Amino acid sequence: MNVNSGVQFPVQAIVFDWAGTLVDFGSLAPVASFHSVFEDEGIDITFDEARRPMGLAKREHIACLTHEPRIRDAWIEAKGTPPTEADIDRMYASFIPRQIDAIRKHAEPIPGVLELFRALRDRGTRIGSCTGYNRPMLQELLASARDHGLVVDCAVCSDDVRSGRPAPDMALSALERLGITDTARCAKVDDTTPGILEGLAAGMWTVGLMISGNEVSLSHRDWSALPTSEQERMKDAAAEVHRRAGAHFVIDSAADLLPVLDTIATRLGEGQQP
Repeated sequence: MNVNSGVQFPVQAIVFDWAGTLVDFGSLAPVASFHSVFEDEGIDITFDEARRPMGLAKREHIACLTHEPRIRDAWIEAKGTPPTEADIDRMYASFIPRQIDAIRKHAEPIPGVLELFRALRDRGTRIGSCTGYNRPMLQELLASARDHGLVVDCAVCSDDVRSGRPAPDMALSALERLGITDTARCAKVDDTTPGILEGLAAGMWTVGLMISGNEVSLSHRDWSALPTSEQERMKDAAAEVHRRAGAHFVIDSAADLLPVLDTIATRLGEGQQP
C-alpha cells in the first residue's frame, strides 16, 4: 500500500533498536568495549558474560556485570573489596570513548535494512528508534549510519528518559516524538530480551530478531560460513529466548519485517490488540 494512495497503512510506526537490529550485524560493537574496561581493572570476563545484560543502558549494563556472582567474586579476590558505585562510574567513563570508536567501525546497515526503510516510507509508516547508548554515542551512531544512507525519523537514548529498558519509556518517547498515540498500531523490533519487554510494556506489537543480533552474536561473514544445521540450531535457540520474553513474532532479521507488518495489519482489522 503506497502512501500516495491516500490510504494509511494500519501499522503507523516502527520503533527499532540499533545495534544488532539496524546496524552492526551480531551486535559486536559493545562487547569488546565491556570486556576491555573490566580487563583494565584486572578482571577477566568472557564475551558471553559481557553480552548477558545487552539492551540495558550502558552504565546499568556495567553495574549489572559487577553484580554477577562470578565477576563479583573475581573482583573481591583481585581488589579485596566489592565493586562500588565509584568503580562503576570510573569504568563507564572509560567505556564511553571506546564505545564511540567502536560505533564508527560497526555502523554498516544490516543487509536488507535500507530496502526495508524505502518500503516503510512508501507505506507512510514512521520510523522511530531507541538505544541503550547514551547521547554522545547515539550522535556518533546517527552520523555514521547517515554516511551509509540510513536515516530514521527520530532517535531516543537512555539519557532522554527516566527509566531505561525494560521500562517502556524510550519506546513511548519515540512515539511521542513521531506524534503517534495509538501504541497498538505500532511495533517494537529488537534483538534483546530487555528490548522485547520494553515493547510489551509500551503496549506495542513486538518482533524478536534471531540471527542479526545478540543471541547469535556473529558477524554476517561468520554466520554465512556456518553449516545449515548449525544455523538452524542457533536460530532455534534464539527464537526460544525471544518467545520466552513474550515476543509476538520472531524473524531472522529486520529485512524480513514486511510480512509481519501485513499480519499485524490483518489482526488489527480483526479487532485484535497486542
